[in-house]
Order: sequence, then structure tokens, then C-alpha cells
Amino acid sequence: MRSEGDPIGLEVARTGRALSRAFDDALVAVGGSLPVWLVLTTVKRAEHTRQREIAGAIGLEDATLTHHLHRMERDGLVSRHRDPANRRNQVVALTADGEVLFQRMLTTVIEFDTRLRRGLRAGDLDQLRTSLARLRTNVAAP
Repeated sequence: MRSEGDPIGLEVARTGRALSRAFDDALVAVGGSLPVWLVLTTVKRAEHTRQREIAGAIGLEDATLTHHLHRMERDGLVSRHRDPANRRNQVVALTADGEVLFQRMLTTVIEFDTRLRRGLRAGDLDQLRTSLARLRTNVAAP
């Protein structure tokens, strides 16, 4: 028997939108945005520095990432150069200003995460992660 209330997918979608808006607002308040944060953290980790790899890692189309990188390069946050081993590849690196923004955004991200965790015990967070993983699995299943 189905429990009362809205469908769980609707609840998750509402929550996701609210969290996403609040997170982006927090990042904008310190001079960033969610796409900027995703690019900076990916490049900072140095796991992916080629433009195409960054796009795949953060789930953006190449053209969308190119748009963000143009703006970030114009703002002095990243630099791009051709990979000497394969001139078709663009390699992205943080600039000094990009590093400063990354640190400022990192502080905001930590504060936002602390705010979200308020009132939740470790077991609650483990259960939430398990439930979210189950929802992702269920939606991917045929």
C-alpha cells in the first residue's frame, strides 16, 4: 500500500531544486557560481586538466564548458593552452586569482555543508546516502 503524500520523486525534485538554488546563491555571494566551483575544484584536484575531460567529469557538454571557460579566462580565473602532445586538446590551469576564488568558495562550501548537516547524526547521513543511491539505481533500471 502506498503511503500518503506527494510522490517521492516530486519531493526529491523539490528538495534538489531548493538545495541547488541555495548553494548557488551562497557561491554567488562570494563571487562564484556552481559551474565555476565545479571547474575550479576539478582543475584544482588535477585529476582532469584537459577541457574535454573536465566536461565529462562535471557533466557538462563541451560547448557549455567552453562558454564557462571563456568567461573564467576573461575574468582571470583560469588559463588555457594547447597540449604540446596533442594540439587539439586544451589544457586548463588555475591562475593566482582562480586560487584565491577557490579558497573563498571552499570556505563557503564547508559552511553550507555544515548548515545542511545540522541536526543529522552520522547514521542519518549514512541512511540518506543509501536512500539517494537506491533512488538513482531505481531510476536507471529499465
